[in-house]
Amino acid sequence: MTEFFQSWGLSYEWAWAIATIAGILLIALPLMLAVAMIIYVDRKVWAAINLRRGPNVVGPFGLLQSFADGLKVFLQETIIPSAANKGIFILAPIVTFTVALIAWAVIPFDAGVVLADINVGLLYIFAVSSLSVYGIIMAGWASNSKYPFFSAMRASAQMISYEVSIGFIMIGVILYAGSFNLTDIVMAQKGHGLGIVNGYVFNLLLFPIFVMFFISALAETQRVPFDLTEAESELVAGYQTEYSSMSFALFWLGEYANILLMCALMTILFFGGWLPPLDIDLIPWFDIPGIIWFFAKMFLFFFMFSWVMATVPRYRYDQLMRLGWKVFLPLSLLFVVLISGWLMATGHYGAAA
Repeated sequence: MTEFFQSWGLSYEWAWAIATIAGILLIALPLMLAVAMIIYVDRKVWAAINLRRGPNVVGPFGLLQSFADGLKVFLQETIIPSAANKGIFILAPIVTFTVALIAWAVIPFDAGVVLADINVGLLYIFAVSSLSVYGIIMAGWASNSKYPFFSAMRASAQMISYEVSIGFIMIGVILYAGSFNLTDIVMAQKGHGLGIVNGYVFNLLLFPIFVMFFISALAETQRVPFDLTEAESELVAGYQTEYSSMSFALFWLGEYANILLMCALMTILFFGGWLPPLDIDLIPWFDIPGIIWFFAKMFLFFFMFSWVMATVPRYRYDQLMRLGWKVFLPLSLLFVVLISGWLMATGHYGAAA
């Protein structure tokens, strides 16, 4: 894209700056539109599972319901509690929303379609996603209210606990691919299925840790059955209790952007990214653009998120922590050993080797 703007007679520095801003907008603006639409999809899935109709009034098939809700929130008054720490109170939703967006800089939507194809892309994702807890802690503390503070303490323990197991799961993927680069990780899955199935669908060696990653992603994004930070029966609305208007909407947008990020990561790390499901000539898989496959797989995982939310009851907090520390942590460590042993025994050294 830089060469395109240079063809307009701009210097390299100006062309690079404009190309970078254009790339950011090409990711951020569609992402905001996608968040609005997946909220609609979320509500439709919940409704269908509960034999209801869901949004069906605003716009054709109710498609404009999310935009109507957004306009309503935008026109509301922003109320800041008198006892709150006003600076941190205002900054908290901004931090949550910003951190949710910057992680998308290294996500490859197709071969070469990525804003920053850095060699430590997975490490960058892990570092950025770890920052998301700060916005919630800031909101809970700055509200100077009992229930948001309890929610912030729950969030800090919950998110940090499951980041530990997610980190070991990522180590297994890194060992298999031989690279931190997300594009290399996708290409390492090409044609590898342990000789049993085609690796374009999923990798049998990594499938058990995918299951752990999916459940940990539910906990990391505070989705049912791990939405203890927003348990309305105990904490009113959790860390969002004192928020209104656009500050509340920024938390909402950041939460769904993080959910989409987890869907994108599962697509990249375990299900071949933009690669087609099978490497066969009977069906013209390869005539379909890779970005379509990428979004189709993301949509599948988001449907799974919605399905779980509509069907699974909420965990108790002690069950949540026990699952993270006594089940997922030992299992993720075990699979690091098993994957390393399999790689050493078979001489598989990843795509980057």
